Amino acid sequence: MVQRSRKGDKSSSEKSQRQLKVGEEIRHLIADILLKGTFYEPSLDGVAVTISEVSISPDFSNARVYCLPLGGMDYDNVLAGLNTIAKQIQHELSQRLTIRRTPRLKFLLDESFDVAGRVSSLIQTNQANAPADDHDDYDDHDDHDDQDDQDEADKADEAGA
Repeated sequence: MVQRSRKGDKSSSEKSQRQLKVGEEIRHLIADILLKGTFYEPSLDGVAVTISEVSISPDFSNARVYCLPLGGMDYDNVLAGLNTIAKQIQHELSQRLTIRRTPRLKFLLDESFDVAGRVSSLIQTNQANAPADDHDDYDDHDDHDDQDDQDEADKADEAGA
């Protein structure tokens, strides 16, 4: 039996509207800060990074920043570089945001694109391996075949009599 959550109850996976809104604002600001390149980090030199999501804790003290280096660059070095300048980015965010507390940033690799690619390839493989039957699996008309045969026999008897 599936239990429905009450209006006031929030499960750990549900985010409040405020968390989502602030997370999206931080995502845009981090992308802007990285685009301007105001901080020098050798491991980020010439690397374009996509910030796909910012997930904020319920108390707004921590934020997980999911990112992906474009072009399949060295993930470990890029993430280490981003985490190195995280304090500087956080300081820049504190000047641009109008919230009481600026969350601590932790940059993580976004693996959702890889997962989506694997799911897509599994679906394509499944479709390629599926039998090419002409809807033989869905014989809904079988239930009525006996009745149809009887009706045709009755019509033939009436026509012949």
